[in-house]
Amino acid sequence: MAPTADPPIAGSLDVVWNSGTSRDEPAIQVHAYAENTIILRQSKATSFEAPFLYLLFGQDRALLLDTGATADPAAFPLRATVDWLIEQWLAARPRDGYELVVAHSHGHGDHVAADGQFADRPATTVIAREADAVRSFFGLTDGWPEQTAAFDLGGRALEIIPSPGHHPAAITVYDPSTGILLTGDTVLPGRLLVFDAAAFRSTMDRLVAFAARRPVTHVLGCHVEMTRRPGRDFPIGATRQPDERGLAMTSRQLTAVRDAAAAMTGRRGVRRFDDFILYHEPRPWDLRRLLARGRMHQAWTRAFHR
Repeated sequence: MAPTADPPIAGSLDVVWNSGTSRDEPAIQVHAYAENTIILRQSKATSFEAPFLYLLFGQDRALLLDTGATADPAAFPLRATVDWLIEQWLAARPRDGYELVVAHSHGHGDHVAADGQFADRPATTVIAREADAVRSFFGLTDGWPEQTAAFDLGGRALEIIPSPGHHPAAITVYDPSTGILLTGDTVLPGRLLVFDAAAFRSTMDRLVAFAARRPVTHVLGCHVEMTRRPGRDFPIGATRQPDERGLAMTSRQLTAVRDAAAAMTGRRGVRRFDDFILYHEPRPWDLRRLLARGRMHQAWTRAFHR
């Protein structure tokens, strides 16, 4: 009989994420989900996008997934934070030649802005944002997007799943050790911007099928844009998100996204659901309405929250 895989590590998402409601929140919030798994959130004081980033430790190397929305290390000291976290991790597990790989859930600007902070870092590989670079690095040149790839950090083999639809170079990262599925902007509690509907539907079919074969503890994207009120999102550009929804989603919600996209086949537009809003190949006026609401909110904020 083949040996069974170890069950996923039970980590903690017992955290209140900084959401722009305090003047004293740090530029980067750091939360240890488990000793080898760190979740970081960029402050809304430096970017309204407030993306989440993920630092995963293996025995030989660490993976940093995404570098946030701000390039300036004075405003957004990502490298200093990552260096400190790696130093702390290595202090308890000394070894020479420990490497860092900087990858991206996808290539949009709010996920790659601080790449330059790592340009001269020793023992570091920064993967370019373009699809060709992603395919080449992970060995996905022959079967993209149907093929998956293993990426071993040393005793921690991640699975890389091509996930185009929101962005041509998008990937999803599955970590068997925690059961976490890192979905970038493909699936998150917020606005799902689908720019290639056929590619997105294929991606969601693959992700749902993948999750049916694996233990998935959490589906974690890179933003929170929904309030705790079902179907209600914060305006784009909001720098304060009081009472925001939690970050984690589930396999059930993964299936709900898949089904929502399938129901929109052949149609463009916006559909609201309790936990996400699907912008399915949005029409120009869909985006103008989204931006107009954001501008109105920003004007109100300037007037009443100086």
